[in-house]
Amino acid sequence: MDRRGFLKQGAVAALAASASSPAGPFIHAADKAGTKAPIVGEGEHRYECRHDFFQAPGSIRWFETHGVAVDSQGFIYVTHRGGPTKPRTAAEAQDTIAVYDPEGKFVRSFGKAYHGGGHGIDVRIEDGVEYLYLACMMPVDIVVKTDLKGEVVWLKEAPPEPHVYDKPDAKFAPTNVAFAPDGGFFVADGYGSNYIHKYDKDARWVKTFGGTGESEGKFKTPHGVWLDDRPGREPGLVVADRANARLQRFTLDGDHVGQDNHEVSFPAHFDIRGDVLLVPDLHARITLMGRDDKVLTHLGYDPEWTRQVLDGFKIRSQPDRWPAGKFIHPHDACFDRDGNILVAEWVATGRVSFLKRVG
Repeated sequence: MDRRGFLKQGAVAALAASASSPAGPFIHAADKAGTKAPIVGEGEHRYECRHDFFQAPGSIRWFETHGVAVDSQGFIYVTHRGGPTKPRTAAEAQDTIAVYDPEGKFVRSFGKAYHGGGHGIDVRIEDGVEYLYLACMMPVDIVVKTDLKGEVVWLKEAPPEPHVYDKPDAKFAPTNVAFAPDGGFFVADGYGSNYIHKYDKDARWVKTFGGTGESEGKFKTPHGVWLDDRPGREPGLVVADRANARLQRFTLDGDHVGQDNHEVSFPAHFDIRGDVLLVPDLHARITLMGRDDKVLTHLGYDPEWTRQVLDGFKIRSQPDRWPAGKFIHPHDACFDRDGNILVAEWVATGRVSFLKRVG
């Protein structure tokens, strides 16, 4: 079955069928261990760290948890790849989105059509209705807008208008989506050709900027993208230019206005709560930045532990070596409505942690 046929079958039929998948057994890792959870952070930014808080239900086997988002009612949405490759048949596909209630109980799952490519996810309210925006990397390579049950509103492949994908070797593999104040949105082609694509509120292409490079305004893996509209600043776009080890900033028209390569190591994505910018960093830590973009704290950071994690990336597939209160590869993180933090990590077995705010 070719990709278009699989997507058509999966996105229209399989998603609806799997949206009410039965919940499997759910046990918190902390409940099993019976040990006190460690505290990470400092000052008013301290968190009780509960690893593996969101367990995969019986119908799903985690494979590289990639994204996490929270809706207005506190329900949590977790994406994972589903598997290392595209399934041979639709019947072999796993749901790539799992949904949990605010207490951490599994509710439903969907997204078989995105098996192998489950990646970025964020929630947006439009005219009082909430929608999911999904960025699905290779081998799927699409951006999808759905309702909260997974019903598809629209599906987009690489935009033809900028002609940056005209060459046979040009690749489109989106990683995350950011929302513009006027109802439009931005798509980060983080695993493809290193562009950012701007769309209007009707999902029509407007502009493309970036491309591969190390100079200002160019990218090497623009993995994460976010609207930075914190108080006291002009709303703009912040990009996690991951392989260049920096954050880059742009106006909402895509004009470069600045960068910061001092406070991040391998930034993956963002979230904002009040004045605080949350930056999950694939190099074993989570960074919180204040209004002036200075570091408030690095959650779970230990230079020696980071050295071990980055030594051939072997530890990501060795969960018996993961100490409590330390992270391996934070790939996405977000605040919940109470200021707690949810963390999805790029590890072979998948891991989603709950950081309960105590500071």
